Amino acid sequence: MQSLNPLRRRSALAAAILSLTCLSAVAQAAGPTSVPDLLDLPARESARALHSLQLAVTRAGNRLVAVGERGTVLLSDDAGRSWRQSTSVPVSVALTDVHFVSATHGWAVGHSGVVLASADGGETWQRQLDGNQAALTIRDDAKRRADAGEEGAAAALRSAEYLVADGPDKPFLGVRFRDELRGYVVGAYGIALQTVDGGKSWQSLVGQIPNPRGKHLYQIQIDGSSLLIAGEQGALLRSVDGGASFAEIRTPYSGTFFGALELGGDALLAFGLRGNAWRSEDGGASWQQVRLGQPVTVSAGRRLQDGSVLLADESGRLLRSTDGARSFVALAVQPGTGLTGIAEAADGALILSSARGLSRVEPDALASGERVSGINVSGVK
Repeated sequence: MQSLNPLRRRSALAAAILSLTCLSAVAQAAGPTSVPDLLDLPARESARALHSLQLAVTRAGNRLVAVGERGTVLLSDDAGRSWRQSTSVPVSVALTDVHFVSATHGWAVGHSGVVLASADGGETWQRQLDGNQAALTIRDDAKRRADAGEEGAAAALRSAEYLVADGPDKPFLGVRFRDELRGYVVGAYGIALQTVDGGKSWQSLVGQIPNPRGKHLYQIQIDGSSLLIAGEQGALLRSVDGGASFAEIRTPYSGTFFGALELGGDALLAFGLRGNAWRSEDGGASWQQVRLGQPVTVSAGRRLQDGSVLLADESGRLLRSTDGARSFVALAVQPGTGLTGIAEAADGALILSSARGLSRVEPDALASGERVSGINVSGVK
């Protein structure tokens, strides 16, 4: 397993996420010895934090929490109208995703395999895991499976040994928790772990996920007992038993999916590079392409509280569907380019993370727009 090369894929979203390894190294004097330093260096307060690259935003009760470059965590208690920086983040690596299961308990993940936890709504954070520990966990599980003679485990063990030798340079890119105890993290080169004790200990999921080529895993979503993982080269993986096992979902698209959503029942939506969005009515057995009007990468998606579906693309378009993602309307508002994440504030406003920080879209903006897309009725099995 080779070290992560952030210039390997040049889509704008991949650059925003994966090339942060390069950006962080430049900021802290590049070189292999800088990675442990960033893990041990607390995030600094900065007047520029409010306008820095933010990669994800979420709700923690009525509070909003956003994460981004150089360990920046931003908090808002007025539905995204104003923000302040958390002053207690123990690392300076880029943080790529954040998720809260309550007003108090949440987790953030990022570069160098870091997992942070907060028990006070994001005011303070503690490091639970780093890339060295994650690599050892994955290697130990692969060795156990190899010793038991499990098919494919010997190759997995060789890859895991490379992972250990590389050091803590592989980022986690997605995190979701089911409750305050059970959670999952996924990331580059197929790394995936779970915890059942709130992050006190972690177990490898690599052996349960059918991803022998180690494709990057960008996002994980939870809906009841179902887990849905989206990744590069058409990777779409689903568990219907709470993560005990995963199955590959084959799609007609071989490019990267940056996200996927469960739409209720057996309906799924996957989205990613070059404006690709694909919808399934039958749990992934067959797919229909949803035409979005222009070939621009879809970088984020979310089901809103009213049941509608919202997509964001790199040009700054916001696309809303009220018919279960069969067709979309482009909202009249344009919050800016480089969108990376979507949250919904307590008052119904949209909160967007982007390359230039955070923005708020008023609730009434959801009501206006122009229809741009519909299902490609030909479909694909």
